[in-house]
Amino acid sequence: MTKKTKALLAAVVVAAVAVTAGIALLVVGAPGGAPDRTAGGPAESSDPGTGDSTPDARSATQIGEDFLDEWVDDDGRVVRRDQGDDTVSEGQAYGMLVAAAVGDEDRFAAIWDWTKEELVRQDGLLAWRWADGVVVDDMPASDADVDAARALVLAGAAFDRPTWTTEGVQLGTHVLDEMTASTDVGRILLPGPWAAGSGPWSYNPSYAAPAAFAQLGQASGDPRWAELEQGSRAVTTNVLTATALPSDWAQVQQDGTVVPLPSADGSSGTVQYSYDAGRLALRYAESCDPVDVALAARLAPVLERYPDLPMQLDLGGQEVGQDQSPLAYAARAAALASAGEPDAAAADLGRADALAQSTPTYYGAAWAALAALQLDAEGSALGACSPLAVSR
Repeated sequence: MTKKTKALLAAVVVAAVAVTAGIALLVVGAPGGAPDRTAGGPAESSDPGTGDSTPDARSATQIGEDFLDEWVDDDGRVVRRDQGDDTVSEGQAYGMLVAAAVGDEDRFAAIWDWTKEELVRQDGLLAWRWADGVVVDDMPASDADVDAARALVLAGAAFDRPTWTTEGVQLGTHVLDEMTASTDVGRILLPGPWAAGSGPWSYNPSYAAPAAFAQLGQASGDPRWAELEQGSRAVTTNVLTATALPSDWAQVQQDGTVVPLPSADGSSGTVQYSYDAGRLALRYAESCDPVDVALAARLAPVLERYPDLPMQLDLGGQEVGQDQSPLAYAARAAALASAGEPDAAAADLGRADALAQSTPTYYGAAWAALAALQLDAEGSALGACSPLAVSR
């Protein structure tokens, strides 16, 4: 995205009519040139298999190590081999989290060094997309920056590298300064700097990460992380009160009311639970606050309707696509674990891993690994809480 384009986008307010649940809603918000954060779309994460194959079961550590072996090059770049060999900040953050969780200090250092060299902007945030040797979209995505900041804090403690802890706190502070907003129900995480300003705000429900907020708050002492926990919890409660499943994108109004959107700016696409929204259950299941875990559990009855769970559902839980993805089963595992169904959750974790092996994609493999590490029955490898460990 050029400076001229960003300047034009910043001056444009896009008004679109989004129709969802039979209600026409006027949407005023995000620029049309905002990063496409639908998890890369089906080109990235659509896994066409059925998940019925059953490769050998692997431990959470094995799944994480294999992700690093298969998707991280020698320079520390997480390569989306199924999408033209490009790299996104989200992928670097996932790699850092996995490396920290499996105790691979060398791999963590390589991934972070590459990220610093290629993606860190002058303001300290991470450019979103890199391809063919250069940044091709420098707009940050807040979920990637929060995950990377969390990974740095975890790695700093795990490997006794205080510099990493400091860098994680600094990155997190940039997120707080540039990609959050205050509503009547609390502070919320905006998807990027492009969404800042007076409300209503574009919002991605799956970006909220209570465990990450808590860990960054503990490391930094900044009270705004606790405000993010509170605001995110309130908004997520509003989301799941209005609809059975969260939407990939939404709009949050000043009073905390949430309107589902088909895309970041509401101008195109379909309102659905898909490759973004599937992460919400995983984000909330690993929280150490039982209120958050209860929110993750609310998705279980809807997702249990399908033996072969599609990745794309409407907000009432009806199938709108036939894509199979490890994320679908990982998300249901998180919801089931949170609802006190450990055996069913463990089965879905196994299915996510089997599908990631039989139909490998960067995004599917990343979330199969992160889910296994987060929801390990022996305890979360990411320093948070595993509902499977608690339920056993």
